[in-house]
This record gives sequence, C-alpha cells and structure tokens, in this order.
Amino acid sequence: MRILIVGAGGVGGYFGGRLVEAGGDVTFLVRPERAQQLANQGLVIESPLGDSRQSVATILSVDEIKKPDIIFVACKAYGLEGALSAISQCVGKSTVILPLLNGIAHLEYIERQLPQATVWGGIAHLGVTLGLDGAVRHLNNLHTLMFGTRPGNPQSRRTAELADGLLSVLAASSVDGQRRPEIEQDLWDKFIFLSALAASTCLMRASIGTILATPHGERLILQLLDEATRVAEAEGFAPDTEQMARYRGLLTERGSPSTASMLRDIELGQPTEAEHILGDTVARAHTHAIAAPTLEIALTHLQAYEHRRTGELNSTQGV
Repeated sequence: MRILIVGAGGVGGYFGGRLVEAGGDVTFLVRPERAQQLANQGLVIESPLGDSRQSVATILSVDEIKKPDIIFVACKAYGLEGALSAISQCVGKSTVILPLLNGIAHLEYIERQLPQATVWGGIAHLGVTLGLDGAVRHLNNLHTLMFGTRPGNPQSRRTAELADGLLSVLAASSVDGQRRPEIEQDLWDKFIFLSALAASTCLMRASIGTILATPHGERLILQLLDEATRVAEAEGFAPDTEQMARYRGLLTERGSPSTASMLRDIELGQPTEAEHILGDTVARAHTHAIAAPTLEIALTHLQAYEHRRTGELNSTQGV
C-alpha cells in the first residue's frame, strides 16, 4: 500500500515518520527547501513517547511516483487549494484521500475539487509543532489518528481493503490508530471543542489555565463552548452528555497549559485558520439564526490580526 503525505510539517511529519518507523511505504510531497532539510538531517521527531530520526522519501512533484493508494492531506486550511492542485494528476477512482485538517468545511471542498476520489474523514488528536530547525516537536502524550467513511461515500471492497491495510500499518507503529464506521459525529465533536479552545486562547492570547486564573475566565470559555454546541445541535450533531462532560473538564482544568495551534501561529506572526474554523462556525450560526456573540468577537479579533499581519489596511492618519 503506497501512502503519499502532502506536507512534512507538524501533523504530516509526525504521523508519516511513525509510519516509516513501522515499515510503511511512505513518500512526502514537499517544497524544495523542506526536501533539502530532510535530505540533510532526516525527519526528526522529538517526543515524550520516543525520539526518532528517519531517512524518508521525498518528491517535489507527483510526476515522480506511481499513483498512491492513500493520500494524507496534512496542510493548513489556507494551503488546501494549492495542495489539491499539486496532487490532482495522481488522483484516480481508486484513490482514497485522508485529510487531517481541523474543521469541517474542507471535506465538501475536497469532494467538489476531486470528485473521482473517495474522501474519508480524518481526525488528528495530536499536540505538535514544527521547529525552525525542522524538527517535529510533540508537545504531549496524545497521538491518535482516527479515520472513517462519510455519508455519500459508501465503502467499496477496494476502500475496505485500504482501510484494513492502513489500520494494520498504524497498529505496527506507536500511533493510536482508530477506524470509525461513521466518523461524522466524531468530526463535529472535535469541531465543537476546537471552536471553544481556539476562540478562547486566541482571543485572550493565553493558555486555558491562565484564562481560568481570572475572575470571569471560566464564564467566557463555557459561553464559547455553549455557542459552538448549539451550532452543532442545529446541524444535527449534538454531542452526548458524557462527551460534553469531557469537554468541560478539559476546558476548565485549572493550571492547564493547553492552547490552540492557532495561537502558536499568531505568536509566530503566521497566517491562521480563523476563517476555516471560527468563520465557518459563525456562518453556520447565522444560517440557523443562532446568537453567537462571543464567537463573533473572537472571529473579529482574528480577522483584525490578519489585516495587521498582511498590511491590507492603511494605518489611520492623524489630523
């Protein structure tokens, strides 16, 4: 089973590296500078679950390889259009695409752009970042990869075989691989949690623990969680009571160092996935006539950051 991973950043680099460790047939589609970096030092993973340095196969164009069986799309949402354009020539009717992006909106977009492929749902429960030195740094003990079929993409014999093969490779690695018969609810569950986590930590520019140390921090976080939950309910994907209790526990843990990766992007002056995640949440709230004022404030904050980052607006002139 041939696996192509689009991007060797944090998520793609971590899971791809672990699959290489397990003997998987993995190739990375990367930019020239990343290809040179990987050629010079290998794919370096620094993790509390075990460090790794692997020689990996890289390509600059899909013209260099046979058609892969499964393509992991592990880019940021704002790089998705370019990523799909880069792989379009190697995607056929037997190709499975496994996106590992945050959010929901990208799934239908991929299906529209590459209708010949089968698109699975994918979830990465992973805290990871790519260092300036090219090392993939794992920030906690979570490293779960969930995948499964979605409505409108019934499982064929071919895709069932590929799912079995991927699960087998994951089982041989250190990654916690989970195959879900129906992953849509899981995708929405993470979307609820991520909307609240990203909105709170980016708006306050602080960790969950730091926000909770303020008099009104918990109220803010739970308001964001409630707004996101009501959006999911309106879409037909309400989380169960046990799931909500887990969310509340994670988001109200005193002293928690948790932040969204979006906050790390802000701190590095990089673009964010604000529109893909919070923009989508707010748009769905408006569609269902759901009041989401706190999510709107967080989204506006991030939109203002993007304007400042790109210099799209002229600074106000004094009089």
